[in-house]
Amino acid sequence: MMDLQTLTAMFVWTVAGAVLLFVLMFVDSLFTKYRDFEEVKNGNMAVTARMILKLIAQGYILSGSIATAYSLGVALLYSVVAFVILLIMEAIVRVLLRQWARFDLDEGTQQGKLGYGLFAGTLHLVGAFIITACF
Repeated sequence: MMDLQTLTAMFVWTVAGAVLLFVLMFVDSLFTKYRDFEEVKNGNMAVTARMILKLIAQGYILSGSIATAYSLGVALLYSVVAFVILLIMEAIVRVLLRQWARFDLDEGTQQGKLGYGLFAGTLHLVGAFIITACF
């Protein structure tokens, strides 16, 4: 049976998680060559797909960290560290793809090529699965 303390904890953890996810998505948007939220508002489905997949990835990481962490602060810290790892890994993959395959994820995504957006977002989703397995 749920008591008031459990309900309060659920509310606090959910609000803290939502705030963190918003902040992480905003920070992520600073690392692209284009304005993520403007592109989404303008109907760019490639950018939208990328953002949705990244949001799912971060939500999955947050869910795993909440399930295993002993405190809210530790869960949020796990999520931030995972986000930084994913940013670094995505940057490395972007450079490698641009150098070896002449495949520019940012450019293709900004141009609205859905495959590019799905590829970029899926990198984060797969990374989230790997990182969460470590919890």
